[in-house]
Amino acid sequence: MKKTMLACVFEGKGRYTLKKVPVPSIEKPDQVLLKVLAGSICGTDIQILKVPPGHPANSGIILCHEYVGEVVEVGNECSGFKPGDWVAVDPNITCGCCGYCRAGKHNMCEHMTTLGIFLNGGFAEYNVAPSSQLYKFSKSLKPELAVFIEPLSCVLNAFGKVRPNPGDKVLVLGAGPIGQSFILLSRLAGAGKIFVSEPMAFRRMLAKKSGADRVIDPNKEDLERMILSETGEGVDVVYEAQGSLADIAIKLSARGGRILLFGQNQQAKARIRQNDITRRELSIFGSYIALHTFPEAIKILESKRLKLDHLITHRIKLRELNKGFSEMRSGKAIKVIVFP
Repeated sequence: MKKTMLACVFEGKGRYTLKKVPVPSIEKPDQVLLKVLAGSICGTDIQILKVPPGHPANSGIILCHEYVGEVVEVGNECSGFKPGDWVAVDPNITCGCCGYCRAGKHNMCEHMTTLGIFLNGGFAEYNVAPSSQLYKFSKSLKPELAVFIEPLSCVLNAFGKVRPNPGDKVLVLGAGPIGQSFILLSRLAGAGKIFVSEPMAFRRMLAKKSGADRVIDPNKEDLERMILSETGEGVDVVYEAQGSLADIAIKLSARGGRILLFGQNQQAKARIRQNDITRRELSIFGSYIALHTFPEAIKILESKRLKLDHLITHRIKLRELNKGFSEMRSGKAIKVIVFP
C-alpha cells in the first residue's frame, strides 16, 4: 500500500487545503481501515467553511462525514467485517456511558465526537473508523447512492417524529438535499399537497421532480399570502430544513400544526411570539442527526423505493473539490458526489 494520499484538510477560519498526507493505519484493536469509495459535500461542510462558521469543526482534520468505503483491514477485536465488505459510516461516535447514552438517546451524548468534523473523515483515499460505526450494505447499491445512507438516516429520525397523515398539507422550507428528502418521504406517506419554499431556481426545479405540488420563490412571491390563500389557514406540517426560519414555520402553521426544525445555523436567531404557539396549540420538534436509523436507511435505499438519482447533480474527483464547494455555495448543486 502506498504511504501518502490526497486529502482535504480543514485549516480553520474558512480555509482548507488539498494536500498529500500519510495514509492512516489501524492503531486500536476495534478500528477498521477503509478505502473510501465515495463521499459527498453536506450543507454542514459549507457551514464549517463560513466566516464566522455556522458549525464548529477542529482545524487540521480531514473533512467529510458522508462517505462509504470498502474494508481493507480489520483490527484484532473487530467481528462481523472482512476485507472486501462495503460499509456505510455513521460518523457520530458516542461514549456509551453518559446518562443519555444509557437511556438510548445516543444522539444526545454528552461526549460525542464526529468523523469529518472533529476527527478525520472521508475526503481522502483512505480512512480509519471504529467498527462500531460501520454498517454493511449490498454491492447492488452503487456507492454514489450509498452516500445517501448517512443523511437519509438523519431525515428518517426527524420524519419519525413528525410524519404527515394522508391528505395533510405540508410545507418544506429549503429544498437542498435534506428538504428534497422530506418532499420524497412526504409523498410516499400520502401527503395531500406539498408546498416548497426555495430561493434557488435550480433547486425549485428539482423539488418538482421530487414530488412538490407548489414551488415558491420567497424572494419574488409573498409566501405567507400564497400559503394562506391556497390552504385557508395554513399547513398541517412544516419541515424547516434551512436553519433560520422557525418564525416563518410558526406563522404558516394551521391550528394544531406540527413543526419539525432540522436545519442548523448557530449564528441564526429567530423572533417568535410564544402566544402563537400556545393559542394555536402548535407542536414543535427539534431533530438532531440519526438515532438507530442507519439500518432503516439502508433497507429503503436497497429496496429502490426512494428515487434519489435525480438529486445527484455533480460527480467529481477529490482534486476537483474546489469546484464542488463553489457549486454548492452558488445553489447550482444538490448532491455533489466526490470520488477519491
